[in-house]
Amino acid sequence: MDEPDTAAILPGDVLGSTDDEASATDPGGVKGEEADVPTARFVRPPFTCSLPVTVEPVMFISMFALALQAPLSTQYLWDRISEDLGYNGSRRSECSNSSAPPDPLQKEVETLTAHWSLYISLAGFSVGLLVVPLLGSWSDFAGRRPVLIIPNLGMAVQVVVYLVVMYLKLPVVYFLVGRILSGLSGDFNAILAGCFAYVADTSDRRSRTFRVAVLEACIGISGMLASIIGGQWRQAQGYINPFWLVLATNLAAALYTYLFVRESVLTDPSAKLVTSRHHKAVWHLFSTGGSTTEAGGRVHRRNLWLYTLCFFLVVSVHFGCRELFVLYELSSPLCWGSALIGYGSAANNLAYLTSLLGLKIMQRCLADSWVGLIGLASNITGLVVFSVADSTQLMFTGYGLSFLFMAVTPVIRSKLSKLVDPSEQGALFASVACVESLCFLVGSGVFNSLYPATLHFMKGFTFLFAAILLFIPAGIIGTLQCLDQRREHRDSTAS
Repeated sequence: MDEPDTAAILPGDVLGSTDDEASATDPGGVKGEEADVPTARFVRPPFTCSLPVTVEPVMFISMFALALQAPLSTQYLWDRISEDLGYNGSRRSECSNSSAPPDPLQKEVETLTAHWSLYISLAGFSVGLLVVPLLGSWSDFAGRRPVLIIPNLGMAVQVVVYLVVMYLKLPVVYFLVGRILSGLSGDFNAILAGCFAYVADTSDRRSRTFRVAVLEACIGISGMLASIIGGQWRQAQGYINPFWLVLATNLAAALYTYLFVRESVLTDPSAKLVTSRHHKAVWHLFSTGGSTTEAGGRVHRRNLWLYTLCFFLVVSVHFGCRELFVLYELSSPLCWGSALIGYGSAANNLAYLTSLLGLKIMQRCLADSWVGLIGLASNITGLVVFSVADSTQLMFTGYGLSFLFMAVTPVIRSKLSKLVDPSEQGALFASVACVESLCFLVGSGVFNSLYPATLHFMKGFTFLFAAILLFIPAGIIGTLQCLDQRREHRDSTAS
């Protein structure tokens, strides 16, 4: 009788042929950027899943839990602070020419809610900034499965703390405790790092960009679904029942990983988690260009920094603009109600699917960099239309023109992945996850500050500014692609 073995490598669990395996493990063989086949080995979990999926369900379920929890937490903060201050008004955004001064008590509630939301976000970010690179680099030695299980359990602990606060009506300061505990486990950023590193482990160079795009599509679809469910459920039953679903989904993601996700790297049982070695690995990655760059190390280091800058700018624009869409749509001259705002949000999230489909089609005849540039062009065009949108038709035209705006981030993640050694994927994507978290803080801060400051001369100037910013990554990606093509041409003529 066969017994499940979570440590041994099974002969049938190796991707690729014998020659591919030899080249992946032989120092003299093909490795790093030149490898065209997956080099990962799998460890059999307690059970196996016959479906052609790996970490996609983990990403989908974890993102669903996060997207369900985040807006509910903010709304709960508003209601608790309103109750403590004795404010009985409602949150309304309406088109009105009334010049009546705003309620000072409502302004205080808004200010305190914004401050507590900021404190909670900063608590998770500051802790995660230290923990996520540690977990990501550790996963290169200890395996990806622990880095997918531990953060989901940590997020479940956070939800338990939130539920205790809600049941006992404790002060909202205890939300910080739950957020810090989740940050110590890596939070959602560690799940991002683990999932993208897993895909890099188990995909070849040709399919990697599309596999990364599938993961990003999972983020968009689950976020849209959770937003719809969370809003309706809170109105019907309050906060506590939706948070029980958040707890269940976090535990389900951890359980699915344990039961069905096979290990994708050769594990070292002696690998330690708490050691400076892991942070040094991240520093080594960006200071020298990684382990695969003995020849041309400066080129790889330069490309790592430039693609990371592109990722930072693109994702900061995505986060910053996404938060402004609702404010822009609520106010004059659009004056949208909740139904139209829901349709607009659905149109924005639908771009995850259209970008995935467009990327798959364009990859048949274009290099990844050109696909990314088309995605940036779609994003820039949509933002320019948003900046001058004064009617519902024009606003939805902007959403339509942005149908490929999510095609660029999978390209950048894939480009970064191909620049480092297979043994450094965890460290790389942990760094990228930290950058993504920083993008949220920077994007929210910059764009939410710029929007009210520019209302007096151009309501949509913030979107126009975002479109101008995107010309920077477009120029970098186009230049690097031209340099790569010139280098390939020179090498082919020399040989």
